[in-house]
Amino acid sequence: MNTAPTSKIRHFVGRIGSHFILIPAALVSLFPIVLVVMNSLKSRKAIFGAPLLPPLPGTFSTVGYETVLKRSNFEMYFLNSLIVTLGAMFLILFLGSMAAYALSEYRFKGDTLVGLYMAIGIMIPIRLGTVSILRLAVNLKIVNTLAALILVYTAMGLPMTIFILQQFFRQVPRDLKDAARVDGASEYYVYRLALPLVAPAVATVAVFTMMPIWNDLWFPLILAPSDATKTVTLGTQQFLGQFVTDWNAVLSSLTLAMLPVLILYLLFSRQLTRGLTAGALK
Repeated sequence: MNTAPTSKIRHFVGRIGSHFILIPAALVSLFPIVLVVMNSLKSRKAIFGAPLLPPLPGTFSTVGYETVLKRSNFEMYFLNSLIVTLGAMFLILFLGSMAAYALSEYRFKGDTLVGLYMAIGIMIPIRLGTVSILRLAVNLKIVNTLAALILVYTAMGLPMTIFILQQFFRQVPRDLKDAARVDGASEYYVYRLALPLVAPAVATVAVFTMMPIWNDLWFPLILAPSDATKTVTLGTQQFLGQFVTDWNAVLSSLTLAMLPVLILYLLFSRQLTRGLTAGALK
């Protein structure tokens, strides 16, 4: 009995079924983003009159972007967010990958407790320690500095980074690392040799680390609320008033704030997919 046609039909039905689920999910996820971008290019009257319609010749307006660029220090806010995000990501990926390599490579007494400690760092929100973090920042005299945000976000991202990368480092062939050691390579060189082999996992961690840092409002409001250290998310709040809200400026600033996240996703989308797939297979 020939089962080839039957298997092809099942495969075709399976693909249709998966797309039947994924396409509505994608539309639901993209709808608010598209809505924000569309309304950022419309007049205030059109935003409230027809929020679901795209910007037409009669409703198209760039007044929101003009307001953001003229009435606020958006360039400085954007630069502050960029410095904080890139600085925190560098420390998270550099320190986290080295710690993950060490924990995966060397067995010692108490390594299970260290892994448990990392897991606790993921489960307990860092915002529960806001008062203590603020007191520490005041004692170190780093309040209203970008360094305070970088250090807090580094502490927030390290547990997840170490926990994830540790599992991927263990999948690197040990023969490859031992061959490098036999050739006289230092342990740091062996780490550099193994790091490209876990690049999909590093890209995945980078994307999931960047988004909460870039979008965070809590710690910039607590640790760096001055105008010189405001981030994009905090700077957007100046257009939200108690009685009057400039929705054109709010939507325009949110659209501009989305760009780095979208660019990062486009750059690392293939690596992100490989990293997620590898984690699922594992």
